[in-house]
Amino acid sequence: MSLAPRLDLRQSQSLVMTPQLQQAIKLLTLSNLEIEGVIAEEIERNPLLEAVATSDEAPVAEREPDLVRDEPAPADELVLAGEAAGETLDVDIAAERFDDSPSDSMIGAGDGLGVTGAAGGLGEDAPDLDAFAAASPTLADHLLHQAGEVLAGADLFVAQHLIDLIDESGYLTANLLDVAARLGVPLAQVERVLAVIQTFDPTGVGARDLAECIALQAKEADRYDPAMARLIDHLDLVARGDLPRLKRICQVDDEDMADMIRELRNYDPKPGARFGGEPMQAVTPDLHVRRTRGGWLVELDNSTLPRVLVNRRYHAELSSGPQDKASKAWLGDMLASANWLVKALDQRQKTIIRVATEIVRQQESFFLHGVSHLRPLTLRQVADAIEMHESTVSRVTSNKYLSCARGLFELKYFFTSAIQAADGGDAVSAEAVKSAIKSLIANEGAKVLSDDTLVELLNAKGFDIARRTVAKYREAMGIGSSVQRRRQRALGGG
Repeated sequence: MSLAPRLDLRQSQSLVMTPQLQQAIKLLTLSNLEIEGVIAEEIERNPLLEAVATSDEAPVAEREPDLVRDEPAPADELVLAGEAAGETLDVDIAAERFDDSPSDSMIGAGDGLGVTGAAGGLGEDAPDLDAFAAASPTLADHLLHQAGEVLAGADLFVAQHLIDLIDESGYLTANLLDVAARLGVPLAQVERVLAVIQTFDPTGVGARDLAECIALQAKEADRYDPAMARLIDHLDLVARGDLPRLKRICQVDDEDMADMIRELRNYDPKPGARFGGEPMQAVTPDLHVRRTRGGWLVELDNSTLPRVLVNRRYHAELSSGPQDKASKAWLGDMLASANWLVKALDQRQKTIIRVATEIVRQQESFFLHGVSHLRPLTLRQVADAIEMHESTVSRVTSNKYLSCARGLFELKYFFTSAIQAADGGDAVSAEAVKSAIKSLIANEGAKVLSDDTLVELLNAKGFDIARRTVAKYREAMGIGSSVQRRRQRALGGG
């Protein structure tokens, strides 16, 4: 049998994702602010793309009509119907709610549809107020400024190194012996510099553990007597609420122990937390939902999303001039890329509106009555209702936020697991059960409710839930057990 090279022709089927399809899928997962960056990059790369202010058009919106109707009418049809009938603006200021969206102006449109304008009244020459906001000093900056005023030379060098090792909470996270060996200085010098740093503002900074942090603050308040020192040395007993043993160790009576515990609770366990860290970023909603007399209105926030158009006139000018084969091919690629981006963005908006509208339809009770009426919902239920794939719904609900009268919520918030009803009725959302648990514990009064008691009360409310599930939800909300809550009340004097 001889071995020789040969050519074979085989035919097979495979699923291949084109770069355009991959980019379209990526656009679905991005928020409006992230899409704005993508659009800016494409406009800079493609001369045929042109951004148009969103005030020149109405936002993509869809009204959720009364649930008696099976299918909602498309937003475009609703708008055209209102214009064709020559209807005047019919807005009841007392009955309608207008959202404070990031847009600079808000006007009403007929037939129950709101139109959000993105153009501001100040113009492009208006001052940028964000430019006046100065960044807050970090903890390291605050400490270095103080170190520069009281230290110099080698001590200042050691202090700068120690300050770099202090975390955002204000604790020193390194071993002093290792620091001395690394810097090539005596250990006594490092300890002396650290003692100076521990006198800086905020009080307690530079501590190596919680006990040292509390002790520094007690010394600053002139409350570090022998009894308080012994109390700080036994913080583990304080955490367990072992008051009888603490009174024996500290050699104080009930009144003095209550006073010491009260003093201890006033100290800050994380003195550096008020400095540093990343500034809190405001969440910009991608969708706005409000109730009108005709139903629910769902609209995209286009204030951060410019409208993109293909500049056909510029393309015609370039095409009419003399050009070689490479230039012609490049121009064709730019036109195809521009057309695809416009189409992909339009399809993205329509897909988001369809998904959000179905979520509002499914969770209407939440928007009307609150979290206690949140229904269990899955991605598949929404996907089947709007005839889309489940993965598409998952991408649409990622990194998207919805603003309504009840607050700002991530779209993923509306998808929760189901808890069966005790009476055999409709299942309820896990978020509704968590809300009920939180409400019961907040109003438990003098008698602390155990998990078993919570189960009985929840069953009385119609929730068929096990004790271990109650414990899991309680821990997920950061609520301690009945024993922990009882100890906290004892320490707080409640």
